[in-house]
Amino acid sequence: MLKKKEYPISMRLPEPDVALIDRAAGLRGRSRTDFLRDAAVREAEQVIMENTLLRMNPEGFAAFSRAIAAPGRAVPAMVDVFKRQAPWEAPRKTARKKG
Repeated sequence: MLKKKEYPISMRLPEPDVALIDRAAGLRGRSRTDFLRDAAVREAEQVIMENTLLRMNPEGFAAFSRAIAAPGRAVPAMVDVFKRQAPWEAPRKTARKKG
């Protein structure tokens, strides 16, 4: 006997919820089913990550502790990005003095 690869899930939702989901799915160019599946899987992964115990040996924990306690270092490429003007910002004009 072959195992099923997909399992149907059925739920009842109020009309405003369905309208909201359909609008968001449309903005992403996705079907309602694809949108709901992606959202549900993403949320499930997040819950599992939040509730997963991370174990490490004392040496690994010491290295981790040193890494997060160390002062941050600037990443030159990121500094350049943050210095750039955002595309939605108008060029700044200097005010002219009347005189």
